[in-house]
Amino acid sequence: MANDNVKAGHPDPEKSPDAAADSHGFDLRALENDYHVESTHDGSEKQAGRSWALVDKLRTLGVESRGIYPVPLEQRTDPQFSKSFFVWLSCNFNILSFSEGTLGTLVYGLTFKQAAGVIVGFNLLAILPPAYFSTFGPKLGLRQMVQARYSFGWFGAIIPGTLNLLGMTGYNILNAILGGQTLSVVSGGHMSWTVGIVVIGYVSMYISFFGYRILNWYERLAWFPILIVYLVVLGIGGKHLSHSPTPSAPARAVLSYASTVAGFVISYSPLMSDYTNYMRPEVSNWKVFWFSYLGLVVPTVTVQLIGAAFAAALPSNPGWAAGYDANGPGGLIDAVLSPAGRFGKFLTVLLGLSVIANMAPTLYSFSISFQVVLPFVARMPRYVFSILGTAVLIPLAIVGSTRFEETLVDFLGIVGYWSATFVAVILVEHVVFRRRDWGAYDLSAWNLARRLPPGIAALGACICAFGLIVPCMDQVWFVGPVAARTGDIGFEVGFVLSGVCYLVFRGLERRVFGR
Repeated sequence: MANDNVKAGHPDPEKSPDAAADSHGFDLRALENDYHVESTHDGSEKQAGRSWALVDKLRTLGVESRGIYPVPLEQRTDPQFSKSFFVWLSCNFNILSFSEGTLGTLVYGLTFKQAAGVIVGFNLLAILPPAYFSTFGPKLGLRQMVQARYSFGWFGAIIPGTLNLLGMTGYNILNAILGGQTLSVVSGGHMSWTVGIVVIGYVSMYISFFGYRILNWYERLAWFPILIVYLVVLGIGGKHLSHSPTPSAPARAVLSYASTVAGFVISYSPLMSDYTNYMRPEVSNWKVFWFSYLGLVVPTVTVQLIGAAFAAALPSNPGWAAGYDANGPGGLIDAVLSPAGRFGKFLTVLLGLSVIANMAPTLYSFSISFQVVLPFVARMPRYVFSILGTAVLIPLAIVGSTRFEETLVDFLGIVGYWSATFVAVILVEHVVFRRRDWGAYDLSAWNLARRLPPGIAALGACICAFGLIVPCMDQVWFVGPVAARTGDIGFEVGFVLSGVCYLVFRGLERRVFGR
C-alpha cells in the first residue's frame, strides 16, 4: 500500500549497483517506459515496452519515454521541488495571461477596480485545487488523469481524459494564435500569422518531445526574459495608464468575468501531478503545495493585472487602441513599446515566444491524457503523442486565428465548467472516502478495471451537475434563464452540486460494488 511504502524511505542511489542518477540524485531510469512489468486492465501481466534502435538512441539522449505508468517508489528520487514553482511561473508569465486580463474591461465592461478585484480574489481561490492536486504526485507516483481512475474508474476516466485533451488542445490553439499574431506584428506584416503559428508549434513540440528534464530546465529559465519585458512595458507605458471615468458594471458582468478567470487556472487541475510524480514522497505536503500555489498565483495575478490596467487605458491612448484593434494583445504591446524602437521590437518578439513555455508542458500532458483515453497505446513512447498533438493544433490554430477574442471567452467558460465538476469529485473521493490517507490507494490496481471503482457515481454526479450548469451559463452562443438574471454562475454551481451528488452516489456505489 502507498502509505506503507512512503514510510519505508528510499534506497541510496550510490549504494545501488544498477542505479543511474543525475548530479542532483534523480534516478534517470524513472524516465523510461519499459523498465517494469505492466498490469493490464484484465489482470494479466506482461513486460511493458519493446526496444527499438531509435528508442534506445533517444534514451541515451535523456528523452523521457514514460507515459501513464506509475513511477515506482524507489524511482521517486527527484529532490528539486522548486521545479513545481518554476514550471508554473514560466507557464503563466506569457501573453495569454495578459490577454485574459484585458477581457474584464474590453469584453465585460468592468472598471479597472472591478476587474482587479475579480483577478485577485478569484485567482487566490481557484488556484487552491490545482495546487493541492500537485501533492498527489510524490505520494502516489501517478499521473493526474491516472489518479482519476480511483474515482471515475478505468473506463469512466476516458470521459474526463477526453475533455482534458480537448481543453489542452484549445489552450495550445489560443497560445499559438497569440504568439503567431505577435510575431507577425513585429515583422510589419512580412511574416504571416500562419508562419508564426507553425514556428511556435514546432519549437514547443521539440521541448515537449524531450520530456521531464529538458522541459523543467527550460521552464526554470523562460520566465526571466518575460519579466524584463513586462518591467519595460510598465516603465514606458506606466505614465500613460490614466483611466477615463466609467460607470461600474452590473453584478452579472462581474460574475461572468469571474467565471472566465476561474476557468483559466482551475483547468490546470487535471495535469498537476504530471510534474511532481518523480519527486521524493517523504517531503511535507505543504512544501509541495506552496511551491505550486505560488508558481501559479504570482505570474497569473501579476500579468492579468497588467493586462487589465492597459486595457482600461485604451480610451485615453488612441495609438494603443489602434494597435489592439488591428492585431489584438500583440498589437497593443507593440504600440506600447514603439518608443523603444528596435529594442521594443525585440521585446515584443520575446513576448510572442513566451507562449512556448505554456504550450510545451501542455503538449507533455496531452501525451499522458491521450494514453488514458486510448489505453492500448500506453506501451508506445510518450513523445509520439506530443508529435500528434502538434499535428492537430497547428492547422486548427491557423483556421481559428480570425476569431481570437470570441474564441477565448467561449473556451474559458466551457473549460471551467467541466474542470469544476472534476475537481469536486476528486476532492470528495480523497478527503471523505479515503480520508486523505495515501495508503487507501491500492497502487497495484491502477490499470485493473475490476479492482477500481466502477465510475458510475463520478459520471452520474457530473451529469447531474451539468443539468443545473446549463441554465446558469452565460456565453456568447447561449444564455441560460438563471444566468440572464445573475450572470454566469455555472462554475460555482457545478462545483457544489457535483460534490454533493458524488457524496451520495459514491456511498451507494461502495455499498453495491464494494469498491
